[in-house]
Amino acid sequence: MASTSATSLSIGSTLSFGHKSRSLAQPKPLGVRLKSHASLASFSGLKATTSVSCEAESSFLGKESGVALQRSVARKPQKQSQRLQYHLQPRASFKVAILGAAGGIGQPLSLLIKMSPLVSALHLYDIANVKGVAADLSHCNTPSQVLDFTGASELPNSLKGVNVVVIPAGVPRKPGMTRDDLFNINANIVKSLVEAVADNCPDAFIHIISNPVNSTVPIAAEILKQKGVYDPKKLFGVTTLDVVRANTFVAQKKNLRLIDVDVPVVGGHAGITILPLLSKTRPSVSFTDEEVEELTVRIQNAGTEVVEAKAGAGSATLSMAYAAARFVESSLRALDGDGDVYECSFVQSDLTELPFFASRVKLGRKGIEALIPSDLQGLTEYEQKALDALKPELKASIEKGVEFAQKQAVAA
Repeated sequence: MASTSATSLSIGSTLSFGHKSRSLAQPKPLGVRLKSHASLASFSGLKATTSVSCEAESSFLGKESGVALQRSVARKPQKQSQRLQYHLQPRASFKVAILGAAGGIGQPLSLLIKMSPLVSALHLYDIANVKGVAADLSHCNTPSQVLDFTGASELPNSLKGVNVVVIPAGVPRKPGMTRDDLFNINANIVKSLVEAVADNCPDAFIHIISNPVNSTVPIAAEILKQKGVYDPKKLFGVTTLDVVRANTFVAQKKNLRLIDVDVPVVGGHAGITILPLLSKTRPSVSFTDEEVEELTVRIQNAGTEVVEAKAGAGSATLSMAYAAARFVESSLRALDGDGDVYECSFVQSDLTELPFFASRVKLGRKGIEALIPSDLQGLTEYEQKALDALKPELKASIEKGVEFAQKQAVAA
């Protein structure tokens, strides 16, 4: 968007618009510059408009995610020294439950979601050690009320009236462990938690983080079907971390501004099933064959990179929490009526012959409004071969999850 002069906006206790807006005396958690006099445009971490740049000092909002600024600023013009002043009025109206809130992903994820201006209540559930996490977070001066729930007996109450359920519960990867090694433990955890979701908040958006996502999402779908409450538009496998990594690695490789970079990632959420479509990178950028191979392999193996770097002390918990918080924020913006929210996610899909597939989706108040097929059109030869190669492995993982859930139903 062309503009002859930049307009500045600073957020503290008030918002000030003007060609030379002075900083407030209080510390600023976020600064935003608009390159036009128009109102805040739609902006998400995945689909950034070039008319907005964000500069965060300590906020989760960050340079890559505007997190609901569009819907959080209510205009109240007041003349003062020929400047307009606007007050920040977050509409904190949604309840979010995190199942597995005391874990390595759950704790930083809880903190990031506590910072959202759209959350009115944050319900933290785990089998142990969650009271301390809730007490700690409750001291943060953000709008949401924090409540803790411990053990199976309190699980139903943690889900009452919830709009979004996030499930990071499960054991983490360890050196030498594949995502399939996690299956037997995490499959049972996801089964029991999704059963509780079906019984207590069947209309909620369900975000599955627990690995292996390629199998746990089909498990969740089967459990919801057995309960008679399955809505494919509201069940999501969180693959946002693959997009976050792809954007970061490409920006570093090509010396691009990270806020401008958007790389769609399709397929699944493990190994070769993760397929970054580098030919679809925005802004348009060229890659050599060697760069395509190098970046693709690094994005696919980035989780292992972290596991090995932590040398047995954990997996990719912090980046996963960031990516999951971004997806939660996108879901909340969609629930709040934002009509321009797009993210990649592993969902029930008809874009390929596979019943589940990760692709870009458009989110709305009722969940998935549309799958975006254009990313799969006009693939390079490398990408088409990689897509064909990932399908058998992804198909096997999906079937493994479905078979597990069906066997559990028969046994019951």
